Order: sequence, then C-alpha cells, then structure tokens
Amino acid sequence: MPIRAGVLVLAVTVLAALPAGASARTVNGCVIKPKADCHGKNLKGAKLSGVKLSRAVFHHINLQGADLRKADLRYADLRKANLKGANLKGANLKGAKLHYYTPAKKSGARTSALCASDCQGANLQMTDFSNANLTNANLTNALLTAANLSYANMTAANLSYAYAPDANMTNANMTNALLINTNLTNANLTSANLGGATLGGALLTNANLTNTNLTGVIWGSPAICPNGQPANPVCNTSGGNTP
Repeated sequence: MPIRAGVLVLAVTVLAALPAGASARTVNGCVIKPKADCHGKNLKGAKLSGVKLSRAVFHHINLQGADLRKADLRYADLRKANLKGANLKGANLKGAKLHYYTPAKKSGARTSALCASDCQGANLQMTDFSNANLTNANLTNALLTAANLSYANMTAANLSYAYAPDANMTNANMTNALLINTNLTNANLTSANLGGATLGGALLTNANLTNTNLTGVIWGSPAICPNGQPANPVCNTSGGNTP
C-alpha cells in the first residue's frame, strides 16, 4: 500500500508540473486551440480536420489547400485569409468573418474563390460572404440561415439542398447556379441575377424577388413561389406563380 500511494503522489506531481495547454498541437507557430491568435501564419496544406478553433484570429492567414473538414471555426476571424482550394466539407463557420478584399480594387471584390474545393454540408449560418467570390462553389446541403451573400459572385455555384432561410442575397450573381430543392424561405433576392439558374423544387415562400433577373431560369419540378403556390409555370418578380 505505501508503495502504491507513493506512485500515485508522484504521478499527480508530474501531471501538475505539465504546462497548461501542453496537449495543444502547434503547426508552423500556430497553436491549434479555441481563440488562438494565428494571424499572418502560413498553414498552407495543413491537416486540420476536426480541429477546435472557435473565435480564432486568422486574418491574413494562408490556408491554401488546407484540410479543414469538420473543423469548428465558429465566429473565427478569417478576414483576408487565403482559403483557395481549402476543404471545408462539414466545417462549422457559424458567424465567421470571411472578408477577402482586393487591395488593388476599390470595388471590394474578393479574388480568392471560397469553397471552390468543397463546403458541402458546412454550417455557414450568419456568415458574412458579402462580395465574396463563390464561383463554382460546392455548397450542397450547407446551412446558410441568415447568411450575408449580398453582392457575392455565385456563378455556377451548387447550392442544391442548401438551407438558406432569411439569407441576404441582394445583388448576388447566381448565373447558371444550381438551386435544386434549396430552401430560400424569407430570403432577400432583390436585384439578384438568377439568369439560367436551375430552381427545380426550390422553396421561395415569402422570398423577395423585387427586380430579380429570372431570365432563362429552369424551374424543373415546380418550385414554390413567394406566394406559397407552385410555379405555373414560373415564379415572377412580383411574387406570383404565373408569367
């Protein structure tokens, strides 16, 4: 008994001596933990699937080609981050800041195509994508509740089966986008460009289509128009379900 007690005391003493956060992984000078301050670090190609980085400071960070599948990035500051080719499948970016402004352009257009690799099933609720380049983005099954997608370029993006009630899509470019069975209830699509987009089965109940470009939209299986009625054969900008 005395020997066992001594071993126990020694073990406790050793554990107490370990520095706080000793188990946290460090990648190129960035400590991988919630609220980490890794601004300006180079994490190109880093393997970060499933990491916990909520409220982390990641502005100006290089995450090009990084594996961020199922990562917890809630409320993280990713302003001006390079996410080109990053895999965000299943990641949680609720409330994250994703501004990527081009210094050479006063227009505020963002150059790095976000989610070009994969944002399938990602939690993007309340995320700020205003002016973002989401060309060819894979946002299938993504959660986009109350997300800000105003002025975003979503040309040929795939938002099929995405859940986007209350999303702000004013002046967004969704030319040739796939919106099959997408939930756009109460979404604001004022002055958005949906030319050539596919909206088969989309739910547009109470959505705002004021001045929305619906030229060449493929309605497929009837979408539900803002007035709650099936497209017959189309939805119109006044919220009705007839040409």
